[in-house]
Amino acid sequence: MAGLNCGATLPLLGILLLGAARLSVGAGFEIGLPHGSGITVLIKLGTPLLPGKPCYIFNGKFSTTLLIKPGETKRFSFSCLSPENYFVVEIQKNIDCMSGPCFFGEVQLQPPTSVLPPLNRTFTWDVQAHKRIGLELQFSLPRLQQIEPGDSCPDGVTHTISGRVDSTTVKIGTFCSNGTVSRIKMLEGVQIALHLPWFHDRNVSGFSIANRSSIKRLCIIESVFDSEGSATLMSANYPNGFPEDELMTWQFIIPPPLRASVSFLHFNVSNCERKEERVEYYIPGSTTNPEVFKLADKQPGNMAGSFNLSLQGCDQDAQNPGILRLKFQVLVQYPQNESNRTYVVDLSNERAMSLTIEPRPSKQSRRFVPGCFVCLESRTCSSNLTLTAGFQHKISFLCNDLTRLWMNAEKTLSCMDHRYCLRRSYPLQVPRDILQLPVQLHDFSWKLLVPKDRLSLALVPAQKLQQHTQERICNTSFSYLVAGTGPGPGPGQDLYFGSFCSGGAIQQIQVKQNISVTLRTFAPSFQQDVSKQGLTVSFIPYFKEEGVFTVTPDTKSKVYMRTPNWERGLPSLASVSWNISVPSDQVAILTFLKERTGLVCQTGRAFLIVQEQQSATEEIFSLEEVLPKATPHHHSFWVNISNCSPVSGKQLDLLFQVSLTPRTVDLTVILIAVVGGGALLLFVLGLIICFVKKKKKKKNKGPAVGIYNGNINTQMPMQPQKFPKVQKDMDSHVYAVIEDTMVYGHLLQDSNGSFVQPEVDTYRPFEGHVGDCPPSPPPTCSRVPTVKLTPEEPSPGFSPESESEPYTFSHPSKGNGSNGNTDIPLLDAHDPEGTEE
Repeated sequence: MAGLNCGATLPLLGILLLGAARLSVGAGFEIGLPHGSGITVLIKLGTPLLPGKPCYIFNGKFSTTLLIKPGETKRFSFSCLSPENYFVVEIQKNIDCMSGPCFFGEVQLQPPTSVLPPLNRTFTWDVQAHKRIGLELQFSLPRLQQIEPGDSCPDGVTHTISGRVDSTTVKIGTFCSNGTVSRIKMLEGVQIALHLPWFHDRNVSGFSIANRSSIKRLCIIESVFDSEGSATLMSANYPNGFPEDELMTWQFIIPPPLRASVSFLHFNVSNCERKEERVEYYIPGSTTNPEVFKLADKQPGNMAGSFNLSLQGCDQDAQNPGILRLKFQVLVQYPQNESNRTYVVDLSNERAMSLTIEPRPSKQSRRFVPGCFVCLESRTCSSNLTLTAGFQHKISFLCNDLTRLWMNAEKTLSCMDHRYCLRRSYPLQVPRDILQLPVQLHDFSWKLLVPKDRLSLALVPAQKLQQHTQERICNTSFSYLVAGTGPGPGPGQDLYFGSFCSGGAIQQIQVKQNISVTLRTFAPSFQQDVSKQGLTVSFIPYFKEEGVFTVTPDTKSKVYMRTPNWERGLPSLASVSWNISVPSDQVAILTFLKERTGLVCQTGRAFLIVQEQQSATEEIFSLEEVLPKATPHHHSFWVNISNCSPVSGKQLDLLFQVSLTPRTVDLTVILIAVVGGGALLLFVLGLIICFVKKKKKKKNKGPAVGIYNGNINTQMPMQPQKFPKVQKDMDSHVYAVIEDTMVYGHLLQDSNGSFVQPEVDTYRPFEGHVGDCPPSPPPTCSRVPTVKLTPEEPSPGFSPESESEPYTFSHPSKGNGSNGNTDIPLLDAHDPEGTEE
């Protein structure tokens, strides 16, 4: 029987030894824990498990866990060469301060890391204490910095600290090394977990435990700053909810002359039934300690010296409690010269205006960067601050480099009554209180609002403007951005007219409806430049064009103009005009910089109209076809561009230039003018000679004298009177021969008998505006041809010369005889009744 057992046992033992030889390839470890130490060691599989060949713990048998209790000593090994990829070790020590005396002082790592296997290790100390006892964790250098749950530390070493509220565990936070947190005070015990990666050779805990009196709150976290720096801290249980009706305090130790500013990065408030959630500050030197703020308020800044910040919860609604949580930052830095100076920004006389001071966009840096804060009344500081109209504001700056800030302002000018606003003008000027601030102004926008279809707007610069194009770039310290604005549909609402700077040819910009004008600066020197380049807005009668540009080109440079909405294309059915003035001694050359627009109309037609203002002749071109070549213009002219409803992706954008050249006269024209003038002179001399000869001839015959005879009888002798009204009574006159040179001298005498010079009509040139209205675009379907009258056709409505007032003429005759009928010449004796009408 014994032989059978021996024979059966040997093969089985060989198999086990062979398996053990294959599995037990790692080094052996031995861990012993003394009695009463309160320490337990647990080796278990970590998560997540790596795929591939499994690894086991061998302690006389193969398993995946190994538990070592106080008073036990165990030897073990691993079946793989890299157990750190499979297993973790957890060492927990329980410290009971309720039933007996507590251990206080520096906390040691037990068992030492030298006897532990090279696994990721977590040391946990669970200290239980009474509510009347306060426990204080003191962290030696380097101090701790708080991180959000789920984040990792650069060296892999983390501290996780939790407390208790009755039987509920509350997580105070997760911390890394190299921070500002030096102490944490708690009630009802504490749990500290120190996580060390398997490759870290740290052999000290880095903190000690001390006994303190009751703190009467959840915890107190002390943060110490030795120099400039920042600290990000979070409420307990963050990002989950802060415990109901609890109080948590942060103490900040700041040496002089450093200043501190608080900013809330993220927060939520719960639904309170009683009390109110708030933050309280105890600030040195304040006469109102504690200063109470809501979480939504601007938090204090520019504080000198140490201060406390407390978060107070409330009694939450049982049905809908909500979440109270807070994440904030404390920035500590040296005071700057500007922090001791207060600036007054007086906006009390302004209306519908706001000013925002905020950081410039910049790249984030991992290094510490001192903050830039704007402080209202030297205490409420934040990274951005908005000042409203109607008040006087006192601000200061806590910033090492004020170029990191800029200002953006907005002002609204609106007109509700078109009768009051018509023809009124308003300068678009930046208030002086804004220009005196040590921060660069980025944008100042004016929103100009007018009643719909009642008024339009005109922008008149003090110096002519230039439109920014790629062909001629604005290199000035500031520019004006003009764009349509306001609610409602229409092409003008989405119309960006362009960017304009000084030094161009644009004298005026007229727009149909609401616009925004933005003064954008590019250099600090704009303050000197903008004083020379003022801009005035006027309310003018309404017109239907989207925009009208008045352009006076310069002889020294070319003028480049492009249609609005250059990047996106002119809106559908929009019409824009340019009024281009040409000096009398110059010729303007209009040139389009591309041959075709590439426009494809879905509905309607798109036209280009060029109209001479003096002759009103116009040329019409379809923008879907080839554009005209360079054309000269000797007089001022209009350019009108009217869009259709284009096909998607085929938008209208057009760029043209206007250049001036001196006007030259052709030699042939001069010769023709000279010859024509000579011929005209000879013709005039001939007329004079003929006239003199004719006059001498008539003088020899005796002058023909015009005789006024008021006693002529217009009735035939012995005949009854046939006129109910005698011609004599109607002041009709009978004249003898009337010569062209006859002068009625007696009619030119005044009451004194002296002669009065007759009024002579002279030609006076028209002094009004020529071509004030842009050419109207033709209908989208067709254009009616103009009807021209021939010389033979009288103009419609032209009445012939009236012959209702008869005149009687007496002609001298060689014969003296009369047949009795010559006394009534030019009258029809057979039908005398016709004259009564």
